[in-house]
Amino acid sequence: MAKNDAPEEKTSRLKQIASAYKLTKKSDPTVGLVLAGIFLGIVAVFVVVGLLVGPLMIWIPLGVALGFLAATIVFGRKVEKAAYSQIEGQAGAAASALQTLRRGWNVSPAVAVTKNADIVHRVVGRPGIVLVGEGQPSRVKNLLAAEGKKHNRVAGGAPVIQIIAGQGEGEIDIRKLTKHVMKLPQALQPSEITDLLQRLKALDAVRPQVPMPKGPVPTSLKGARQAMKGR
Repeated sequence: MAKNDAPEEKTSRLKQIASAYKLTKKSDPTVGLVLAGIFLGIVAVFVVVGLLVGPLMIWIPLGVALGFLAATIVFGRKVEKAAYSQIEGQAGAAASALQTLRRGWNVSPAVAVTKNADIVHRVVGRPGIVLVGEGQPSRVKNLLAAEGKKHNRVAGGAPVIQIIAGQGEGEIDIRKLTKHVMKLPQALQPSEITDLLQRLKALDAVRPQVPMPKGPVPTSLKGARQAMKGR
């Protein structure tokens, strides 16, 4: 069964990479030329070195490997930039960014939503409870304050941190949001996080179910990241 799954998994990864390339090409039409230029340029340098110092059969494979690595790194950065450009300004963009956080983080999109499409997302991890608001700044501050009070009641002393995602003063750009969250000071041990999540379940159980604003949460960023991790 595992042998049969391997080709399917490889095909799936290739499809993800192809999809990421198409996404990137829409915002950066020269991406193919840039990647080819990086790869061929590095290979050419190693061919010249091989011709000068020899043996050529050693330098060419090394150049191909390093050229491919450099092109992959550049491609990854371009994919991420294109994905952020696509989701920026959409309702739920912060949730899409936060969902790329890796193991050790519990992300709950849209724990609070207003009719004006102001949203609060919740992240739980070693820093404690991180509430991330997006929407109109003055309204989001009020929504965050209300959610902060609710979460403080069940936090059991865990920090409750409030962040507004955006490009205004005092706000965190979604391109930097996950890095900002990951760099927050660690305050909890894994066992404390488990207890905290149980208390938060009780809070979520008594709150009314609120729908996300019309339109799906953008997922292109998460898909792009997965494609690059599969390389």
